[in-house]
Amino acid sequence: MRILHTMLRVGDLEKSLAFYTNVLGMKLLRRNDYPDGKFTLAFVGYSDEASGAVIELTHNWGVEHYDIGNAYGHIAIEVPDAYATCEAIKLRDGKVVREAGPMKHGSTVIAFVEDPDGYKIELIQKKNM
Repeated sequence: MRILHTMLRVGDLEKSLAFYTNVLGMKLLRRNDYPDGKFTLAFVGYSDEASGAVIELTHNWGVEHYDIGNAYGHIAIEVPDAYATCEAIKLRDGKVVREAGPMKHGSTVIAFVEDPDGYKIELIQKKNM
């Protein structure tokens, strides 16, 4: 067994695709419109779906906003340098909501960014072994 994808409902698919591809550097792997169901699915990730877990962006036509609720936490992405990644994200007009630095009660360097719908993405700096 393995994790295939995480699904997020998005209000503006084009804005979300721009964030995940241009700001976070993922690739658009596939995109399908379902006119009978009035929704579009777009899959983004750093590797193909056969090799790793990806994110499914679901856009229900006519819905511009979702309440995230208080159960959602975040998606985590490993990065080589959280400080440099935050700076690169800001240069691409991405929103950093917690600057890079050690986590509370630990030494792991983390940061948080937010996508156009308000979903949090944690950046975890890879530890040098």
